[in-house]
Amino acid sequence: MSGLAEDERFMAAAIRLCRRNLGLTSTNPSVACLIVKDGVILGSAVTAPGGRPHAETQALAEAGEAARGATAYVTLEPCSHHGKTPPCADALIASGVARVVVSVTDPDERVAGRGLSMLRDAGISVETGVLEAEGRAALAAYLNRQTRKQPYVTLKLAVSADGMLGRLGAGQVAITGPVSRGQVHILRAETDAILIGIGTALADDPELTCRLPGLEARSPVRIVLDPRLELPPASKLASTARVVPVIVVTSKESLDDPALDGRHAALEALGVEVLICDPRRLDALLPALATRGISSLLVEGGARAARSFLDAGLVDRILLSSGAGTIGKDGVASPCVSGRMPDGFSLRHTARYGADVLHDYERDE
Repeated sequence: MSGLAEDERFMAAAIRLCRRNLGLTSTNPSVACLIVKDGVILGSAVTAPGGRPHAETQALAEAGEAARGATAYVTLEPCSHHGKTPPCADALIASGVARVVVSVTDPDERVAGRGLSMLRDAGISVETGVLEAEGRAALAAYLNRQTRKQPYVTLKLAVSADGMLGRLGAGQVAITGPVSRGQVHILRAETDAILIGIGTALADDPELTCRLPGLEARSPVRIVLDPRLELPPASKLASTARVVPVIVVTSKESLDDPALDGRHAALEALGVEVLICDPRRLDALLPALATRGISSLLVEGGARAARSFLDAGLVDRILLSSGAGTIGKDGVASPCVSGRMPDGFSLRHTARYGADVLHDYERDE
């Protein structure tokens, strides 16, 4: 096997590994590191939940003295700055590795090539850009937050065969089958936060948690756009806010309205965070979420919230799951249907889950 082919094989394994902790490592990215010598993996790790320890230090600890002379495969440039932990570049240098292979350089201004320079200055051979497209896809949310100062936004829509998201006044309507719904829970488990509008919260009373066996602890932060603080304290969201965080985004006017007096305190008493930020100003909301370390945002409902994000040009990816059934009379029309997407999006992938078809669209560069 050629040197490049071997590098790509181990980097592909590292990229698969880094996906394991997506949604768990905020505010840090989910990075993976493999320590390899003579074709054998001596140590492997992914950024721990909560963001520490980093992948490199864990993988080096697993490899021990055998790391000397080995190659380290890292999905993101090793950090070069002192934060709550020492630089990973220093740890790699101290370990005696002979070579470091990196998929993606880090746009964080505290790193941005400095980690690579530290390694080279120490006499370590450094290769970059190995499977860079795949690495960027895995790290898309983190890279977006670093470069655009806002989360990477995925719009998820389940659409009936006649182009509907649901039925007026009917609450939750099953449009897709159990396999597709299971995939949604996996998506939630990989995401930092999930967002709906107050209309969906009132109509469906959703929980918005990850309920697949074994993944229950990976539920994302739940966000509701709620201009008039209408979320009921007895709702599933508010009543479980101390278990899985809930942020209600409301306008300043709602707090000054005597008719709404007491709603703010009632929600906060349940552990709900009330964020004062005009829900109609999504361009202001997204940077505010980014400052909280939220890198990935899943917009899951309903039609009004979906249209607001699309109209504002803030959607990076659209996941359109098409069911085989129809809604018919009193249906709520989807802002997107298969074959008719907003300008600037291209189909990247199609998959079948039971009777349903998933279309994965991404914004063009």
